[in-house]
Amino acid sequence: MAFNYPNGQSFDNRSFKQPRVSQGGSQSNRGMSLEADINAANNYYLATGQAVIHKKPTPIQIVNVSYPARSAAKITEAYFRQASTTDYNGIYKGYYIDFDAKETTHKRSFPLNNIHDHQVEHLKSIVTQHGLAFMIIRFSVLKETYVVWADLIFQYWDNKETGRKSIPYEVVVKSGELIAQGINPTTPYLTAVDKLLERREQKGDNLV
Repeated sequence: MAFNYPNGQSFDNRSFKQPRVSQGGSQSNRGMSLEADINAANNYYLATGQAVIHKKPTPIQIVNVSYPARSAAKITEAYFRQASTTDYNGIYKGYYIDFDAKETTHKRSFPLNNIHDHQVEHLKSIVTQHGLAFMIIRFSVLKETYVVWADLIFQYWDNKETGRKSIPYEVVVKSGELIAQGINPTTPYLTAVDKLLERREQKGDNLV
């Protein structure tokens, strides 16, 4: 089946056969193991009634369909309608939450080229409407995963032309919350979100 981007460029689905881990360059082939962990956590949260969080589907426009048999239809050509915003959204403790998940092999920083302009703009719109916007960052070599508020991303993103092109590891550690390894789920990220909310409440920041 052929997929094409809105500009007509063909999409190579072979990129999904490799682990999506950042080498500091291309945005493709990144984050599949983290994505699987988050999906498993979301299934657990839904089953236990803790939250309703889902991975967003990517809008696709079907162009051509073949019918090799009467009872079968096969999509032979389709296009991605638009660039995706963030990976996940849902409801948790009455909050609308929206976030993305990124994985990098860098040990000392998180490169900003892992993020796209439209993703930042989307997260900013969530913050403006008082939703909880954050990012889950995994340092795969260090085997550490953190939740950071989107505000930290904005701080570095808005200054990337004149400042750093990455967020230092030490800043992620200090500003974010480490997701402790669990059993079921293995990546209980909402526990880290709770701790960030506690920090914010202690500072007296208003969420509503």
